[in-house]
Amino acid sequence: MARIDGERVLRDLRELATFGAYKTGVHRPTFSDDDIAARRWFVRKLEEAGLNGEIDGIGNVFGTSDAPGPKILTGSHIESQNHAGWLDGALGMIYGLEAARTVGRGVEVAGWCDEEGHFGSFIGSRSFTGLLDEAEIDRLANKYDGIPLRQALDRAGLSGVPRRQVEPGRYKGFVEAHIEQGDTLISSGLKIGVVTAIVAIWQYRITATGEQNHAGTTSMARRRDAGLALVRLLAEIDRIFPEICGPRTVWTTGRIALDPGAPSIIPGRAEALFQFRDADQDVLDRLDAELRRLVDEANRTGRCPMEIDVMGQSRPALMDDGLQAALEAAGEAHAPGQVTRLPSGAGHDAQYLARVMPAAMMFVPSIGGISHHWTENTSDEDLVLGAQVYCDAVERALNA
Repeated sequence: MARIDGERVLRDLRELATFGAYKTGVHRPTFSDDDIAARRWFVRKLEEAGLNGEIDGIGNVFGTSDAPGPKILTGSHIESQNHAGWLDGALGMIYGLEAARTVGRGVEVAGWCDEEGHFGSFIGSRSFTGLLDEAEIDRLANKYDGIPLRQALDRAGLSGVPRRQVEPGRYKGFVEAHIEQGDTLISSGLKIGVVTAIVAIWQYRITATGEQNHAGTTSMARRRDAGLALVRLLAEIDRIFPEICGPRTVWTTGRIALDPGAPSIIPGRAEALFQFRDADQDVLDRLDAELRRLVDEANRTGRCPMEIDVMGQSRPALMDDGLQAALEAAGEAHAPGQVTRLPSGAGHDAQYLARVMPAAMMFVPSIGGISHHWTENTSDEDLVLGAQVYCDAVERALNA
């Protein structure tokens, strides 16, 4: 059985956290100076571990092995959300590196580019799985500063570098480790989460059109207040969805914008960004149908026409049974009675790898269930335990 070096794991995690250090977390946006430096640092680490290190033409980092036979692919992502945590993505990268060191033969490592979506949606893992074409790369730009993806790739020295794509038959599967990004483990005193599925995220733009007018001189009877109409619709969604959702469904209104958004003007237009998440396709379809029914009802009875536009509808990704079993067996070997199975409420690169090979994910506890914030943290004890379970599971999967 693979035996990890816990101090080495912690040391590597802390060294990676120096790239873009921010308070107790990191600020390492995709293709920032710190992100590029971190990718190059990781390539050196892969080469020290005996792998062939490279960065491909979309920014993915790879550590490949010359060993014959099928491989297990490990890893996660290197960039961070803005002003966020030091373990999100980094944990899976260092665990993958440690698996390559301790399991050795047949373990490869990947660092997928832009899982956090600064330029697009999972561009690294989608490139690897054949879901990102050159035309989309031409269109993509940084959503914060507008820099085109092509320009960012050129600045990183990657223009003209080939994009690596999955080689049929090379891999027995992909295993990714991550902090939980929730409080199920930490609140239950559990140590290891074996992910059963990664939820789909269905996102919409809902727009109400009313009539802009003076807030002091327009009577309530003749108003067509787009903001009020939209808020009423959102309240009705919140009333109905609990009756038809699944046990782990969540929904969120992430933004409401009123136009013109002045204190003495009735909004003539209102827009909401709305999403729901679940791992059950039937639940997703049911919520989508009900959302459209509620919009139709608002149009039939209200004075402000509503429109609904689909911004994205991913599909649930079921994790592989055999890899789940390997993770659970390794977890029980090192943390007996402290292992559970649960779905992931957040998106991860594993959901795209699952389209082309068996895939699985393992969670370790996050203190307070915090993630995407610089206070994100996990105890050293849990970090080391997680690394041992992960490497044990990778070895079991490789030998299965």
